[in-house]
Amino acid sequence: MRQSVLFPPTPGHIGTDESGKGDYFGPLVIAGFFLPDGQEDVLREFGVRDSKVLSDNRCRQIAEILKAGYTHAVVVIGPEKYNELYAKMRNLNKLLAWGHARAIENILNEVPCSKVVTDQFGDERFVLNALLKQGRTIELVQRTKGESDPAVAAASILARAEFLKRLHFLGKDWGLDLPKGAGPQVEQAAAALIKKHGIEVLDKTVKRHFKITDRVLKQV
Repeated sequence: MRQSVLFPPTPGHIGTDESGKGDYFGPLVIAGFFLPDGQEDVLREFGVRDSKVLSDNRCRQIAEILKAGYTHAVVVIGPEKYNELYAKMRNLNKLLAWGHARAIENILNEVPCSKVVTDQFGDERFVLNALLKQGRTIELVQRTKGESDPAVAAASILARAEFLKRLHFLGKDWGLDLPKGAGPQVEQAAAALIKKHGIEVLDKTVKRHFKITDRVLKQV
């Protein structure tokens, strides 16, 4: 007769963060990172801090170090899946919570841990409910400026590095350099894509609920 064995939590905590939320082109990427107790100084030596203050190249370099040495998870919601999920949920915070919960679940499958820290993005019940559906109960701490936590900062680097890679290859697939963000250059690129490939290209390359979509469609 097989008996289940309950392992004590591993000392440390998980941090999660996302990239691509404010970018019209490309995926939404959520990353989770498990930080063992006592490793905070090591991360600082690697240069881990909020990815927003790092150059793209530096972000990629640090991400490779983190992936090689620590338990982590990266969840990528490509534009087509993103648009499908958003059409069902009609709520970005619910979509974010689904992605964060999935990243947390993937790490918990490898490391028993009882605490998660995330950046503040909405009602924490969204994340807790998503985890409860998988039979997981954790202590969830949401913070404004969550990247001040080294595990969250590491997750932000992993998420951004993956977003940059996916955005680059998405542009290669469609024959156009796709800019980050949601500014005038983005509108110009979207209009150029539509002229080249038709309106259907938006489903495969952008987050359609952005107001940019209406403006671009009026242009073309």
